[in-house]
Amino acid sequence: MELLINGISRHCDFAANRPAIYALRNELNLKAVRMGCGEGHCGACTVLVDNVPVTTCNLPFEALQGKQVTTPEGVGSSEQPHPVQTALMAEQPGQCGFCLSGILMTAVGLVDAGQALTEAQVCSALDKHLCRCGSHPRIIRAVMKALHDGQHA
Repeated sequence: MELLINGISRHCDFAANRPAIYALRNELNLKAVRMGCGEGHCGACTVLVDNVPVTTCNLPFEALQGKQVTTPEGVGSSEQPHPVQTALMAEQPGQCGFCLSGILMTAVGLVDAGQALTEAQVCSALDKHLCRCGSHPRIIRAVMKALHDGQHA
């Protein structure tokens, strides 16, 4: 199957009904997509599929066919980070950082949608993400800053 991942067409021979996370991590070596709970509850495996945050641990690989997939590796660069990456670096919310890949993807989806959101709406959007470090206030501050900076870019 041919996939458009991070703007690059990639070929992947993988069982259609297997969870997409295994193809992304093992077949395509995109290790920033993290396996957490394996049931779609923690958000660690979140990527953008056609600019919508989706968990991949319970998503059949075949569901990615014909879609544009963005993983954390496809967001920004060290020379030109995405506003969410800049804000997360400034707030330093992660202690272990395991959850941040999925949070990054959901936050990028929010910021790139270009809508003005309230803190409550951001909290609701990130509610699916589990961070055991208790860094939620700094994560929310970072996303709100990225949203604000994106409106003035």
